[in-house]
Amino acid sequence: MSKRKYFFFDIDGTLAVGTPGAQYIPASTKLAIKKLEEQGHFVAIATGRSYAMAKDHMKELGFKNMVSDGGNGITIDGQLLEVKPLDYDKCLALIDECKAKGYIWAISPDNETRRLAPDNRFYEFTHDLYMETVIKEGLNPRDFDAIYKIYIACYAPQEENLEALKELPWCRFHKEYLFVEPADKSVGIKAIVDHFGGDYQDVVVFGDEKNDLNMFIDEWTSIAMGNAIEALKAKASYVTTNADQDGIYRACLHYGWIKE
Repeated sequence: MSKRKYFFFDIDGTLAVGTPGAQYIPASTKLAIKKLEEQGHFVAIATGRSYAMAKDHMKELGFKNMVSDGGNGITIDGQLLEVKPLDYDKCLALIDECKAKGYIWAISPDNETRRLAPDNRFYEFTHDLYMETVIKEGLNPRDFDAIYKIYIACYAPQEENLEALKELPWCRFHKEYLFVEPADKSVGIKAIVDHFGGDYQDVVVFGDEKNDLNMFIDEWTSIAMGNAIEALKAKASYVTTNADQDGIYRACLHYGWIKE
């Protein structure tokens, strides 16, 4: 076998293609991953989703290893080893500022598949079905020991008025609200490689979106899908074809990690 490599794949637009609710993994992608595993390489998902939101998806996609929670969650061989929360004091400062300035907010204070909100304004503003929003009257973030994500409902660029937001990682996937969440998948990738005593030079990452930017670093090989944003392609070691046009398979052939 060639030297063991550590492969990490983003999900949406990289591993999985199609519309939400009707996603699938192309046959060529499944074959590439199967061949990589047969060669003894390590394969894992790298996602911004929380462990609670991603664990079933991980199993459905046929994986046992995962970087979740935007780099703060580590799963190896089906076992969750760690999930780190956000900086607690900075989260409290942001929520206090949201309250003072009238911004609508919600939180994930634990590893569950729902968010908590103090009233029904979050759902009324966003009509979001990504996860269930549970109303907890009198919700006080100080009643919880940790905060894993914050959700702020507003249109861009209104978030620029939140000074405390500048101290935390965040990303906007929907026009109605933004996620305050860990956003450096490379942290989790390094933790997994360290766990096995591996070399960062043997890491290979695949991605397509802005939340993949922080795992496209010079220490390892970064592959952008053909359907990736231009900013990611600019940082990539190699740009392959679209995810639904054998992108992962073709990249693995290009580097000689698998054979026809």
